[in-house]
Amino acid sequence: MGAQLMTIRYVVVLFLITSLGHGQFPQEHEQVASSRQAEVTVRRFYQQLVSDPVEGIPTPKRMKVLSPYLSDSLIHRINQARACRDDWFRLHPKNDEKAPSTWFEFGLFSGYNDRGDPRAFRIDKTESEDDGSFRVYVRLTEGPQEKPWNWQVAVVVMSEAGKFVINDVIFLRDKDVETESRLSELLTVGCDSSHWGGYGNETAKP
Repeated sequence: MGAQLMTIRYVVVLFLITSLGHGQFPQEHEQVASSRQAEVTVRRFYQQLVSDPVEGIPTPKRMKVLSPYLSDSLIHRINQARACRDDWFRLHPKNDEKAPSTWFEFGLFSGYNDRGDPRAFRIDKTESEDDGSFRVYVRLTEGPQEKPWNWQVAVVVMSEAGKFVINDVIFLRDKDVETESRLSELLTVGCDSSHWGGYGNETAKP
């Protein structure tokens, strides 16, 4: 009787462990798989970026190549920024004022100034967010091989229509950049939807 009781207890414990395992491990496996898929999207996108850098608003032709990696929301913001840029030139036909640098000199997915033309990248780490999105931290490299410089951006990746796409890029604060900023916000500076509305104040200039 004692042996039978021990056997029953063993079976019950084994059943509980198996049940819990089936509940937890697939969920963890799914999280890891999603993280890797998010990284694949970012890796493929930045391979495109390194081979053919994007400075300023991409042309419609270039957007056809980039769009499969971007969310509908980010594509919409970029298209609106292009329309806003065109509206600015309509309002300034004599080029009597300098156009916002975001439209021309800014690496949309890499950063300002010397960060607009990266020649290499690597993925440092990926973090999951509570809303199901991921932050993929990308280290970018610019300059000559004998004396390169590096910086990091955080790429926000989300699931949309059954695939992972880039929804934003966070330009992180570092020794050369005083404040953190987001691509989604920079695209709208001075713009009222697809129309140029003005900066409103000097501190809003990119």
